[in-house]
Amino acid sequence: MRILVLGAGGTGGYFGGRLTQAGADVTFLVRPARAARLREHGLEIRSPLGDVRFPIQVITADEAAAWGHADLVLLSCKAYDLDDAIAAIRPAVGERTAVLPVLNGLSHLDRLDAAFGASRVLGGLCHISAASAPDGAVLHLNPLHSITFGERDPAAPRGRTQAIRDVFATAQFDSVLADNVMQDMWEKFVFITSLASMTCLMRASVGEIVATDEGRALNEAMYAMCAAISAAAGYPVRPQVHARGLEFLTKAGSPMTASMLRDLQSGGRVEADHIVGDMLRRGRAAGVDVWLLRVAYAHLQAYQRLLEQRRQA
Repeated sequence: MRILVLGAGGTGGYFGGRLTQAGADVTFLVRPARAARLREHGLEIRSPLGDVRFPIQVITADEAAAWGHADLVLLSCKAYDLDDAIAAIRPAVGERTAVLPVLNGLSHLDRLDAAFGASRVLGGLCHISAASAPDGAVLHLNPLHSITFGERDPAAPRGRTQAIRDVFATAQFDSVLADNVMQDMWEKFVFITSLASMTCLMRASVGEIVATDEGRALNEAMYAMCAAISAAAGYPVRPQVHARGLEFLTKAGSPMTASMLRDLQSGGRVEADHIVGDMLRRGRAAGVDVWLLRVAYAHLQAYQRLLEQRRQA
């Protein structure tokens, strides 16, 4: 199975690197400067599971057409970079190529479907805390490392996803071939939207929010709101998943924050439209009361406007 991974940063670098370690046929599509460094020094992963460095196969966009078609493309970019990502991987997507996005949220599916056809686009999500170090190494920040994936239509044949599962099973990360991956994606969407909305709105961790007079009730209200939107879409959050999510969002002393807050605090771009804005739009269309999402999204839009003004100054 020929696997193309877009980028060699935190998420793509980690999962693609682990597949390479396991002997899979993996190629990373990266920018020219990154390609030169990786060809010279290899890919380094620093992890609680052990630090490793090894050679990898890389190509640049100029080399993608000659490289040919992939059997699997693993896509883990930020949502605001999706258009560029689609253009970059297009030469590698053929009739038999499966595209596996592990972005947060759901709205990227429509754009990928439009670009490549819905039959080529799998559902997927990942759980990992990873980043790129200033020296280019992949930083794996805690032992969590999993990919859940599957056909978006539960009735679709599972031959290609079973083949992907067999390859993933050889690598040093957890993988799940889901029976109903859209259920899993919606449940993560509900949780991550709740966490991002509240920690960004309050500029605080879960523990700091719930320590206030109204914080716990507001976190609960946000989670209930997002869960109602998911239910209206046909994906009610399963009771055990709901209980676990609510526990994370209301745990006293918890240092948990969303990566969106960390991006915001560092003055970077945020996936506000793709996560919070998309949940808000879906809620409005379903007739759900989205008052708290409106506040959170307005806050993030104001930040984005300020960021753009600073860039233009």
